[in-house]
Amino acid sequence: MYAVVGCTDCSALWLVEGRQQTAQCQRCGKTHQFERLKKFVETDDEDHAREVRASMLANRQDHGEAFAEVDSFAELETQVGDAVVDDQEYLEGSGIDADAVDDAADRAMESSTGGSQSRKETVLDALRTLDEPTEDAVVEYATERGVPAEYVRKSLNKLAQRGRVSENGGVYRLL
Repeated sequence: MYAVVGCTDCSALWLVEGRQQTAQCQRCGKTHQFERLKKFVETDDEDHAREVRASMLANRQDHGEAFAEVDSFAELETQVGDAVVDDQEYLEGSGIDADAVDDAADRAMESSTGGSQSRKETVLDALRTLDEPTEDAVVEYATERGVPAEYVRKSLNKLAQRGRVSENGGVYRLL
């Protein structure tokens, strides 16, 4: 079950999956009791919930008519994903070997931190050793070893884009 809920302090809208005890606003950080939150829609379809939230945000900004004219949220997401040039494609289009750039960055970070293992290798280690390597679990594993959480999330995204890992149900697997 997915619910579109709103913050009573800052009016932010977000999705909550399942029936939790509490939900925290990502904008202002206030923690709310889930049962006391205003639920604008409850549905089993995540895409439907996302579309309702997007429509509400568009209406707030007086763009409701324009939003009504576009394709469904799921179709837009596919179109955006197809239209974006990722870092690897950009570098290779410029005649630069993206893997060599990543390796050089890892070597530079390794030598500047004095560590015995690169940040990228720490992320890969987490994927190899964790029983259930979810994003949160990989972030926790890597941050305990000095790797910034933002770097871990970007690395997981890059690894997935390059086909080095797959993600299914929030769990990552090395390919």
